[in-house]
Amino acid sequence: MTKREIENKKQRLRRVKDNNKNTKKYEKTKKGFLVRCYRNMKSRVTGVTKNKNHLYLGLEILDKDLFYEFSLNSNEFNVLFDKWESVSYERRICPSIDRIDPEKGYLIGNIQWITFSENCSKVRRC
Repeated sequence: MTKREIENKKQRLRRVKDNNKNTKKYEKTKKGFLVRCYRNMKSRVTGVTKNKNHLYLGLEILDKDLFYEFSLNSNEFNVLFDKWESVSYERRICPSIDRIDPEKGYLIGNIQWITFSENCSKVRRC
């Protein structure tokens, strides 16, 4: 087992022991939220996520640093995130990245921030 694999195993055990307390706390910060969001987007386009694979597999995705910059500079994201935080992280209010044209990937000009509930009603998939 490599040093990295050993560290990963230790980290998984710590997460199980504390019920992912630190991870959950980090994901409620703007940076942590965006890290999770980007990882989910990448999982969809690379085929890691099998659910509705035909909708995402092989689509283009912007560089993660560009995604973070786009999002942190987005008035829509900041307003939605602050509102989500103010209502104690109510799921329907959660910021959600939306592809404007579902045939295209996660690229500048084709993504926008809307609420989770708006995104769900847009395609009735939630």
